[in-house]
Amino acid sequence: MARMSVRTCVFIFLALIYHVSHADDNQVFLAAREAFRAGQAEPLALDAYALRRSVLAPYLDYWQLRLRLKSASNAEIANFITSHADSPLSQRLHAEWLQQLGQQQDWNTYLAEYANQPNPDSSLQCYAWQARNATTPPAKPAAEAIMLWQAGKPLPPNCYAFYGSLFANKSLSAEDAWLRARQALLLNDVATANAAFSFLPNASPFNPAELKLASKDPVEFLNTPHDMRERTEQELVRYAVVNLAQQDAQAAAVQWTRLQNGYPELAREAVWGAIGLHGSLQHLPGTLKWFSQSDDSLLSDETLAWKARAALLAGDWPTVHSSILAMSKTGQSDPAWRYWLARSDLIRGEKQKANLLLLPLSREFNFYGLLAEEELGPVVSKPAIDFSPSTDDIHAIHQLPGIRRAILLYHMDLRADAHQEWRWATRSLDDRQLLAAAELARQEDWLDCAINTADRTRDLHNFGLRFLAPYRDVARSYAEQYGLNEAWVYGLIRQESRFISRAHSGVGASGLMQIMPNTAHWIARKLGIRHFHYNQLIEPDTSLKFGMYYLKTIQQRLGNSDLLATAAYNAGPNRALRWRTEPTIEGAIYAETIPFTETRDYVKKVFANTIFYARSFNQPNTSLKARLGGVSLTNPAPCINNTDTGACADIP
Repeated sequence: MARMSVRTCVFIFLALIYHVSHADDNQVFLAAREAFRAGQAEPLALDAYALRRSVLAPYLDYWQLRLRLKSASNAEIANFITSHADSPLSQRLHAEWLQQLGQQQDWNTYLAEYANQPNPDSSLQCYAWQARNATTPPAKPAAEAIMLWQAGKPLPPNCYAFYGSLFANKSLSAEDAWLRARQALLLNDVATANAAFSFLPNASPFNPAELKLASKDPVEFLNTPHDMRERTEQELVRYAVVNLAQQDAQAAAVQWTRLQNGYPELAREAVWGAIGLHGSLQHLPGTLKWFSQSDDSLLSDETLAWKARAALLAGDWPTVHSSILAMSKTGQSDPAWRYWLARSDLIRGEKQKANLLLLPLSREFNFYGLLAEEELGPVVSKPAIDFSPSTDDIHAIHQLPGIRRAILLYHMDLRADAHQEWRWATRSLDDRQLLAAAELARQEDWLDCAINTADRTRDLHNFGLRFLAPYRDVARSYAEQYGLNEAWVYGLIRQESRFISRAHSGVGASGLMQIMPNTAHWIARKLGIRHFHYNQLIEPDTSLKFGMYYLKTIQQRLGNSDLLATAAYNAGPNRALRWRTEPTIEGAIYAETIPFTETRDYVKKVFANTIFYARSFNQPNTSLKARLGGVSLTNPAPCINNTDTGACADIP
């Protein structure tokens, strides 16, 4: 029988004492996590031994290996990645190992391992391109490398070594530096614009004072005479016009009409495309005229989308049609553009083409799937599939180590790690298994996870899990008190918080209905609640009461329009009013032309949720078009006049 060393015996003894001193494995795990963060290897080793048989042991192994990654052998690292393939820790360590290999310039090992990295970031991509250049004769740069450079966005520090080599071997030229600088300026990133010239013999050509003026006061800059024979002046004038367009597209159009003759045709059209983009975002009537001075082939999918939106507002269906067809196949595949292309086909009298788009779209459970279903009418309906997982299905899912780790992490309030484990464990599950996982999450009171997991099924569905309705008694009571449609309220809460009562957003909103601090105190004053503290919003009752009071207030102030009130709940009532147009437009067009991406997506999801909740609650009217209604400048009546007793100005 082998004899243990004195050191091993002491280690085990200390580990046992240490483990007993903790109330449970959760406390040991959290202590180990803190030891890792503090770089304390010895306490971490004791915790690792104590939890060696825990389903969470991979975290302890990862933390220990991570602390000594620089001294660990490649074989040891590779063994961890292979043996922990059922956890996202494997890919996390793999990415960190690749970073280390890149820094060490171990290019052969890097390339062998890079092939196993499913989602490399830009830093890892640059190392891969650098590795290929170092191990094989230099070839034409990868298209992805050129696209990353031309995007004009900040790059990880290690990318500059790779791009420096491209300038050195003439794969990139001064023109490429100008192109990157131009894109960076459009993103208002002066540092990146200047850095684009760091690989050329001469430093950045931009005069700092002129660049600052073009950025801060483009009108003054453009009204100052410039020597348009100089490339630097041409680029700064072009930048100033596009920068002005972001503030006032009409003023930019006036300036560009005066200045454009000094530019080649492609440059002129590119700027008109940018002016059209910002004119569409600002809902200006001249937008389509500006777009008409730029060929569709020069426009990105994003810009073509805003051209189509401008055409929707103007009722110009031929331009809606042509703008969508000019998009890439990827752009056209978006549910929004499949629907609006079908609508334009219907107006053109091409019903068969429209139906070929609408039929598959009607089987999707989203905003445009519901609208497509209404366009087709009662002839076509979705199959009623409502699958409920069995006890055995749920038990089988619970046996998966990744699922068990995720649940343990969730109950320790380590939500980020819990979600990563859950997504990794469920990434390859079929519909039946996904619904079993969703039901298990619901049983664990992990409601957002239950909803998000049920949302991922393709053929088998369970709408009770997709559209959970917790806190029903309290929510129904306040909805009745304030005269709100219960399905609409639930549609909004599902989008706001996924029913996480302690949810906190990055901008400070809290609770089920995600109320901002200033708004919460305003509501408390209106309700006559004294000694209110913002932390009370994590209580479901308080959040529901405050949220529904606020929702009802803005609904009343906005002419009882659920559509405007939904937009206002996310972006504020005055913005919701500014996005109205004349003449009256259908609600779906209003929703699609909201200039804020977050709010546009939010409104569409809230209304889709509302329809599914209305069906779940057996409400009689489940027409999305009817709920959206129509919107114009005069109906509902504006409430932005500070002198009016019904003004929106006092609503935060």
